[in-house]
Amino acid sequence: MSDERRGAWVVLGGVHLINGTRTRTDDDPLVLVRVPPLEEVRPSTTAVVRWADLGTCEAVALTTGGRLLGRVLVQGDQLFEDGFAGPALRPLVGSANSALVPLCYLSEHPGGGYYGYARIRAHIEDACFVRSTAEPVGHGGVDQLRWLDGILTAHQTYVLPLGNHHLYFRNHFKGTELEYKYTLDPAPDIWEAGMEVLRALRAGELPGCRPEYHEDFQIWYYDNHLFDVLGPESQRGYASFIPSTDGKNILKRKWFAEDSFARREELTHGVDVTPDGYADHLTGELGLTVRAMPPFRRVRYDVQCESLRTGHIYGVFFDHCQLLDAPDVVLSQCEIEYLRSRNLLDAEEGEVVAEMDRVDAWVRGFLADRGWAKERTFYSKRTFLRDVLAARPELEPGR
Repeated sequence: MSDERRGAWVVLGGVHLINGTRTRTDDDPLVLVRVPPLEEVRPSTTAVVRWADLGTCEAVALTTGGRLLGRVLVQGDQLFEDGFAGPALRPLVGSANSALVPLCYLSEHPGGGYYGYARIRAHIEDACFVRSTAEPVGHGGVDQLRWLDGILTAHQTYVLPLGNHHLYFRNHFKGTELEYKYTLDPAPDIWEAGMEVLRALRAGELPGCRPEYHEDFQIWYYDNHLFDVLGPESQRGYASFIPSTDGKNILKRKWFAEDSFARREELTHGVDVTPDGYADHLTGELGLTVRAMPPFRRVRYDVQCESLRTGHIYGVFFDHCQLLDAPDVVLSQCEIEYLRSRNLLDAEEGEVVAEMDRVDAWVRGFLADRGWAKERTFYSKRTFLRDVLAARPELEPGR
């Protein structure tokens, strides 16, 4: 079977079929909506269905027991109406069963059977599905429903990650930051730079990657009080205080002797100390040897890039750091960082770095084409501030 002839379906049904809010019966209606294959690579990890993009679809309604209820052609943007089955479907499923939700996405395998994708998020305009079956399930015609038990079993197997409030499932390098950096010179307007990257990802210029589903862009703007941590190599790195809205601080601690790709990282929330006590907290409470660095304001625009093939999510950050006491001193950078993975099935950790390198190569070309940067570095904020003080020692706090 050629790729063009393989089938793909969005399956609609009562939400109780996956969350158990009431008992399943053989009379529960299902609607199989045939759609164009939506995975960029087959099988992929993530599939996103945008109802308005589907056009005219064939929908088959039947019960979970296999009884045919009817067939109809329906426009994708009319499948739902305010969260209920649209007018074309309602006569088939009955008004009592009109609260249909997207249950799963099916992708036909050329050797028979179907890959199943569990629905993790659904909105009026679209829905996001993540592959839940490592191998095809349910050989035979899609309307024979031989895939149904396998799909529902997969939902139960992964009920914890599918229902978690973060809506992503794992971090393959928990407690470790993986990051490439580029120093931007000349420094662009980072808002425009971020918007250009976001637009390029939406247009598919990085094959197999798109902006993260409904989490594509974030804005950060805060002051940062950084201390260079000295002493034994096992302690070296930096500690920085980020004031928070409750009057307390987030303490960010990173461990590294030299600037590098992988660095141990830890965040502590709710640190109750005023700026005058930052150094005492580090030296007294934590027993560290530190040197205060000039405080700076950080403005950062985060473009979140999701690999539809693997489910790994990477940040493309545009970062502007400006000293509070010397606004003419600025560090402008672009950073590529591994954030997390939204996949249910096992994945090799080496794949995280391989995919990150592919994203990085694309970003490097993007920056080089605009004359902003060509060389990848690991140049840290700590090293930047050290360099500033070497050139302008009068900026050292306490002088």
